[in-house]
Amino acid sequence: MKFLCDVHISYKLVKFLRDAGHEAIHVNQILDKWFSTDQDIAKYADANNYIVISKDSDFKDSYFISKTPHKVIRICLGNISNQRLIELFEQNLDKLTQELLQEFVYIEIHNSLITVFS
Repeated sequence: MKFLCDVHISYKLVKFLRDAGHEAIHVNQILDKWFSTDQDIAKYADANNYIVISKDSDFKDSYFISKTPHKVIRICLGNISNQRLIELFEQNLDKLTQELLQEFVYIEIHNSLITVFS
């Protein structure tokens, strides 16, 4: 799987995903870095088959209005530690990767709940 982490997602999650055998990049490594618009990030993700990981609700709106980006994981956890975020991904990575095989999918991660919309 290929993951693109938005500006407010820690590089530690990028490293975790790479260590787990996935391709992962941070938005600060592409386009206009932290100046990239959500629309540009979505276009880049779709053109390069990336799954966007973000805390930004604008990606939710964009997904449900125009199905772009095609695949989104939205972190709905507020301010949590990077370690806790990585733990949640580690505990749920198999489930997430299974759901992400779909052509279009929007996933929300909450503390004790993962919600999948496809």
